[in-house]
Amino acid sequence: MERKLFTALQGEGADQLNNSLSQQGFRRSQNVLYRPSCSDCAACLSARIDVTAFRPSKSQKRAAKRNAYLQRRANSPWATDEQYELFRRYLDTRHADGGMADMDVFEFAAMIEETPIRSRVVEYADPKSGDLIGVSLTDVLDDGLSMVYSFYTPQQPQNSLGTYMILDHIDIAREAGLPYVYLGYWVPGSPKMGYKARFSGLEAYYQGEWISVNNPSELTDSSRHPLSTAPIAEQVASIQLPDRHPTKG
Repeated sequence: MERKLFTALQGEGADQLNNSLSQQGFRRSQNVLYRPSCSDCAACLSARIDVTAFRPSKSQKRAAKRNAYLQRRANSPWATDEQYELFRRYLDTRHADGGMADMDVFEFAAMIEETPIRSRVVEYADPKSGDLIGVSLTDVLDDGLSMVYSFYTPQQPQNSLGTYMILDHIDIAREAGLPYVYLGYWVPGSPKMGYKARFSGLEAYYQGEWISVNNPSELTDSSRHPLSTAPIAEQVASIQLPDRHPTKG
């Protein structure tokens, strides 16, 4: 049974709250921050890449070379028909039975546009045809980039577009002097999420701290042990909130 700990993300302190809780394993979905808090399992771990520790593998270098022709465009979070058409093709091909499979154009627009913090839509396009190839909804944090949701054309599986978009975000973060790229949740041992473990410099938020992941299999069994999850009251009590000072009227 899935259970999540969540809080609303709104008001003048939204950026501070998002930065603080993202560093404690939370993720953003529109104007909500959430973190898995299942009573009998802690397999879902928030993952990020330490940009300074990252070294591309041979296959990642090939993915970067294959997609080097793509044109990157970073825009304000505004949904378009072209994005939605690509999003639908991606879901229908890759995640037809997933939780987002029935998302209509209005729900898609809400996912992209309803953000109370500093967000960007990073698009990747073919400069010759003008076709949209990939999209990432990306939050800009104090300590990195958070890839909230990414999708891309399913007609080019040989190009490893998902890998390339992460590689490009690592480059963007490095150029901006930001130390991390947040990848969302990762389940050690899950075939669908195995690509995250192929990035060097990977860190996971485990038992209240970020740890380097050298051997993903070490986390597989321990994270599923029923005693690996603290009671919900302890989890809430351990959350560090940003300092807030009253605004003078």
